[in-house]
Amino acid sequence: MSLFILDKDLLPEYSLLDSGNGKRLEKFGQFILSRPDPQALWKLHLPESEWKKASATFKEGGNSQDRWFKGSVPQKWLMRYKDITFYCKLTPFKHTGVFPEQAIHWDWMERLITARVKSGNKPQILNLFAYTGIASLVATKAGARVTHVDASRPAIGWAKENQSASQLDLQGIRWILDDCLKFIHREFKRGVKYDGIILDPPSFGHGPNGERWEFETHFPKLMDACKNLLSAKPLFLIVNAYAISASHLMLENVLKDVFSGFGGGIEAGELVLKEETNHRLLSTGIFARWSREA
Repeated sequence: MSLFILDKDLLPEYSLLDSGNGKRLEKFGQFILSRPDPQALWKLHLPESEWKKASATFKEGGNSQDRWFKGSVPQKWLMRYKDITFYCKLTPFKHTGVFPEQAIHWDWMERLITARVKSGNKPQILNLFAYTGIASLVATKAGARVTHVDASRPAIGWAKENQSASQLDLQGIRWILDDCLKFIHREFKRGVKYDGIILDPPSFGHGPNGERWEFETHFPKLMDACKNLLSAKPLFLIVNAYAISASHLMLENVLKDVFSGFGGGIEAGELVLKEETNHRLLSTGIFARWSREA
């Protein structure tokens, strides 16, 4: 099994301080957050006194009773990845709009895009289920033209806030509020091609007009459609998955189908965080990625 562990140097403003008893203790910028994690079934390492230092704690009460209990945490605050600046917020879904483990991908694709730009080509990148858009910002900063697609108007608004915070060219990203499957089918009909594709499909979801998304049903169709959008010399494809009943082998096998005949290579595994104190590992999700240079 391949474990891809976040290097602290990639995202120094984030730390996994402790985990266990069904929760994790993390530092996002200057704030310490405690939130549930159903995979953390082991014992805590730090004493309870350290957990009480949390600036905000997410409590699960069932349905609408889930909520953050916060002290001095503002509505939003800034974090940084290299030259990219973005906002964290406490959402009703227990996350902050930042998935630290994905910095592993940001660094990887940044290097690929930079190399392509230096060769004289400006790659076209498609970011699907793009949410708060940190990957879109990284790709834009590296010199790519980015199409950012999400079905949530508030998420796109948040991503635009991040773009502004990073002081990136407002013309560098094309913003699309749409169902991802519908959008890529239209792009295929228009003959549009992309050099790189980033996908973060949820386990369940809905489009802006109530379109239903179920990972097991729609993911194979999504990948078939994405294959039709690849340019003659594609650069990369990344797919992440969270909270699904499958291993990274499923993602790897799907990518093998998609990239049969393209050459290059595929990496797949788990995205992993390492505790700052005792270096215990916490898996957060699975991924597979292809690149021509692999």
